[in-house]
Amino acid sequence: MDCIFCKIASGTIPAKKAYEDDLCLAFHDLNPQAPTHLLVVPRQHLISLAHATPQHAALLGHLLQVTAQLAGALGLSKGFRAVLNSGADGGQTVDHLHVHLLGGRAMHWPPG
Repeated sequence: MDCIFCKIASGTIPAKKAYEDDLCLAFHDLNPQAPTHLLVVPRQHLISLAHATPQHAALLGHLLQVTAQLAGALGLSKGFRAVLNSGADGGQTVDHLHVHLLGGRAMHWPPG
């Protein structure tokens, strides 16, 4: 498979890890858009949220729970943003579902 996030999850490509368990991995984004910018990715290859099925419900919940746990551990007590982009028009640039955890500065709306 030629998926960069699958390669990071398998250890083939190194990353600055912040968290990992049997279901997912969190690592620092190489092109951060905020003082804190992590990516939380499932180990299982899933293209996007649009490709998720009811069988992925527990995995999706786990990704969000890990995202919130990391936000707390990183001291983002004033708030944070969790983003899931889906498809090219949604801003997804890697075809592997991932949650962006952004924090450490005030977020504005609309986002882009």
